[in-house]
Amino acid sequence: PITSLNEKLIQNLLQKMIFMKSSQSSSKVKGLQKYRRCFRHFSLKTHRRDILALLIYFFITATVTTTKTLLPAVALAAEEADDGHPDPNEEDHNGMIYVGRMDDDGITRTGFHVDNGVKYIFGTGFDESHKKIEEEDLRHEHYGPDAGHDLADRAHGKTKEQILHEKRHGTVDPSRGPKPFGHVDVHPLDGGVAPPKVVHVDSFFMDEAPVTNKEFGKFVRSTYYETEAEHFGWSFVLSSFLPKAEILESADVDPEAEDWVAVDGAYWREPEGPGSSYKFRENHPVVHVSHRDAAEYCKWMGKRLPGEWEWEAAARAGHFGPKNRTLFPWGEEGTVEVAKQYANLWGNGAFPWENHAEDGWRGTSPVKTFPPNAYGFYDMTGNVWEWMRGGKHKARIVRGGSYVDSLDGSFNHAATLGARATMHGTTGTGNVGFRCAKPPKRKVEHDFVYHDEETQGQLAIEDEYGNTKQIPRRDTNEYVTVEEDEDDDEFSNDLNEKSDDEPEYVEMTRRQDETRKKKRVVKQRTRLSNEL
Repeated sequence: PITSLNEKLIQNLLQKMIFMKSSQSSSKVKGLQKYRRCFRHFSLKTHRRDILALLIYFFITATVTTTKTLLPAVALAAEEADDGHPDPNEEDHNGMIYVGRMDDDGITRTGFHVDNGVKYIFGTGFDESHKKIEEEDLRHEHYGPDAGHDLADRAHGKTKEQILHEKRHGTVDPSRGPKPFGHVDVHPLDGGVAPPKVVHVDSFFMDEAPVTNKEFGKFVRSTYYETEAEHFGWSFVLSSFLPKAEILESADVDPEAEDWVAVDGAYWREPEGPGSSYKFRENHPVVHVSHRDAAEYCKWMGKRLPGEWEWEAAARAGHFGPKNRTLFPWGEEGTVEVAKQYANLWGNGAFPWENHAEDGWRGTSPVKTFPPNAYGFYDMTGNVWEWMRGGKHKARIVRGGSYVDSLDGSFNHAATLGARATMHGTTGTGNVGFRCAKPPKRKVEHDFVYHDEETQGQLAIEDEYGNTKQIPRRDTNEYVTVEEDEDDDEFSNDLNEKSDDEPEYVEMTRRQDETRKKKRVVKQRTRLSNEL
């Protein structure tokens, strides 16, 4: 029966049985302490006889007391054999929505024992090449370090071998010149990444709506935080929103967007400058916040800014494939009569002086005013742009479009699901806000690294109460481990039989190699992604 059991399950079960028996009658298992160290080099083929002997020993010598503790050990070992990750179905956060792979019932979240992220077609909606991507390219089998060139680029008639060759031996087009680090090609209408491509994101939680003035005010009052607009003393305001026309004659304007005026004293409490107020707009998205301001708020909340791959996965809300991919959250219909029911956009008037407020709002609108998408997220198109993590300080990424954008890109950006823009990280304007994201809880994994006590100090042992002891105990190997040379048997005769011309330091070197110490550290979780 040992061959039908899971190897990792047997390993965890035996460890727990040894530790439980040793805590009850240490004298009976004194000779079994050596097995603790071998579990790190466990192999079902080479240790089958020892495992059978251990199982027979424990089951024959089991008493009523040990039986009561043995059953929980089996259950706990079976749980840890499933990677030991928390169940994502048991984790929820107020005001946040989970985005990840679901089971066949569409309700139960897939656990971490398999890849539970999502794959979808990322990029602009105006490029028709996404229709040539096949559904099979979105399967979860295509995931890992080689996923970038395991898929054929059918949209441009390239095979997997051609893609891999271009990645390894790519050349620079002399006519276009070299591209800077982080450069992406974008579509001129909505600024989305072109051409569309298949991307993968791990499961995550994200706020259902942008952060409001009321929520940001709690952060400011609790931490006495000063935004960068307050620090610099000015921020950008739309020219048609200025309280006085005289300001437009003397104020500076954005050289890349002349309709935005630098107004002294404008910040999140006074969105249009001195004399205005955020009162009666407490449920509107907070504006005039920079990338750093948004990141500081998310950090205070125990969250972070979302990546743009994560954001677009939430915005597309399951419309991930080439057959059901849409241009807007409500579908393909690009008329103001339809759009005004779903998003806060500019409308039919001439920008920036004619806003007919077809959707009911000239500027920002309260969050949750318009219907959510299929996942339950509000304001994923229109209202305010939203800061993303990543990018460069001079070109931070914003997504989603705002109330000044159009449907067809005739002025400003086309407010599609792929709408994307970049701006300086310190920029504060009246149409940029943010929302936060949070990864689900996962198992904390540990690793052992070499520790040099001469340069890094003596290792300290922590007991169950958190107290530290500088002298390692012989019976403790949880935080300190001594690495023995696995090849001692092979080279022991050579080391013991020294020749006449052999140096005297051979024996000392052997002792040092046998007693190199390691310390347990938290393993850094890495992610195969170029999103950041």
